Amino acid sequence: MPTLNLSGAMRLLVLVAVFVAGVWSQSSGVIDDFIFYLPDIQYLAVQHLWLTAISGSLAIMTAIPLGILLSRPSMQKVAESAMQVLNVGTTIPTLAVLALSMSFLGIGTVPAVFGLFVATLLPITRNTYTGLKGVSPALKEAAAGIGMSPTQRLLRVELPNALYVIFAGIRTALAINVGTVPLAFLIGAGGLGELIFTGIDLYDPVMMLSGAIPTALLAIGVDMLIAIIAFLLVPRGVNPSRA
Repeated sequence: MPTLNLSGAMRLLVLVAVFVAGVWSQSSGVIDDFIFYLPDIQYLAVQHLWLTAISGSLAIMTAIPLGILLSRPSMQKVAESAMQVLNVGTTIPTLAVLALSMSFLGIGTVPAVFGLFVATLLPITRNTYTGLKGVSPALKEAAAGIGMSPTQRLLRVELPNALYVIFAGIRTALAINVGTVPLAFLIGAGGLGELIFTGIDLYDPVMMLSGAIPTALLAIGVDMLIAIIAFLLVPRGVNPSRA
């Protein structure tokens, strides 16, 4: 008598769970409730992505040059101290950073972007620094041996070999960013946090999930987008997925 292997049993359980969830949601009217909030989801998702795009872009444009600077031999004595300062910055809760930003910058988009920028900065800086420091010394010596200048070595040897690690930091940072943006609603910046926190206040699970589920999907979507860009840009010999 044939036996069902573990993976087949798991797939069967998932299919049954999806079927049961579909029947329950249809009979309970949850789908209709979600459709009711669809215009709000669309409008707030655009705000959500806008906040992520601005703060994430600023963090990338700041963190990568900062990581490159700290990785230079001339900065060796202060690099670890600077990284420790950045590490200390991440121990401050994002909500506290947003509150402090609001104290100095008022309410709205500007303090939210600043707080999200701070929360996103460290993973990119750390991975840029780590990726560049991890480049094989033999490659650097070979590049110097054929007459490359320090700038040429950085652009043609070090950065291409560090891109995989740098993109890993960007993926982590933007996933954190998307998941943190709902807190920006608390200081008047909008986003899907409006549905989440209003749903909590009104004891409305459907409203809360109408904000939480799209937030999770946006985080997955952004992560997949960065992964695709990394797959296309990272050299074949550096990217394990293309080896």
